[in-house]
Amino acid sequence: MDFGRLERADIREAWRHEAHNFTPWLSKNLDRLSAELGIDDLELEDTEVNVGPYRADIVARIPQDGSGVLIENQLERANLQHLGQLLAYLAGLEAKIVIWVATGFDEAHLSAIRWLNNHTADPFAFFAVRVSVVRIGDSPLAPVFDVIERPNEWDRTVGEITRSGSLSRVGQFRRDFWAHLTKLLPDAPGPRSGYAASNVYYWVEPADLYICQYLAQREVGVYLTGKNGRGDADVKRRISEYTDALVSELGDGANVSGAWTGLHIDSSDRSNWDEMAQWLEDRRAIYESVLLRGPAINSD
Repeated sequence: MDFGRLERADIREAWRHEAHNFTPWLSKNLDRLSAELGIDDLELEDTEVNVGPYRADIVARIPQDGSGVLIENQLERANLQHLGQLLAYLAGLEAKIVIWVATGFDEAHLSAIRWLNNHTADPFAFFAVRVSVVRIGDSPLAPVFDVIERPNEWDRTVGEITRSGSLSRVGQFRRDFWAHLTKLLPDAPGPRSGYAASNVYYWVEPADLYICQYLAQREVGVYLTGKNGRGDADVKRRISEYTDALVSELGDGANVSGAWTGLHIDSSDRSNWDEMAQWLEDRRAIYESVLLRGPAINSD
């Protein structure tokens, strides 16, 4: 039997430009990266997200428990500038899991990742992932992701979440409620099976806004928000275009400053879940209807 020889190829043969080629490709192929991390799935939220003067490459989420994931990629060796940007992004985004992808890492960078994993509490987790491309003879290029730094307990933790479905008591409570909503209202969009985060987001493209349903201990609610990293002033301006219509549809329950409405109720009492689920879906449908009608036109 003849065997081919596996050879490393120049990374630029696969992707000529980081922002124009690699980031779009990776955002559409997160399954390749998530498989190396031991995660069954990564759900894309956005790319090139503005955070102050910088742009985070990819923002994603683990759908099983709602954990935010930040992916920063380089088509070159890691450098201190990107390490600083990663830390800045943590202050501007809700991500708890940080994945730094580069073609190589110096020991100083790996030491920094180890230090962060050893000195931050759960659920924060930091990864260093080396990307390369290989081929055998004239075969197509194949990407390779090598995870070279990860939290010590990561394999056990993520296995519990994504394979056995084991969650904290709060996570189980959230998962049970959203499953109840989906079963009670099968025609509602609802979250996917096994979803266990507190907030469920519904993207309304014409308005460039999300409708968010949330579950809290003594309350459920609905509000509008923008994509991660969009300037607060811009989001508030766009939301303000719909608040009059929402107040008209919802009554005094809509907060003009944030287009928010809530229902105070004991969510730990499962006898309240039918009422909570119906309330959330009714309000979501009203919000969606208002957003799809478009913003109010100022006659001035």
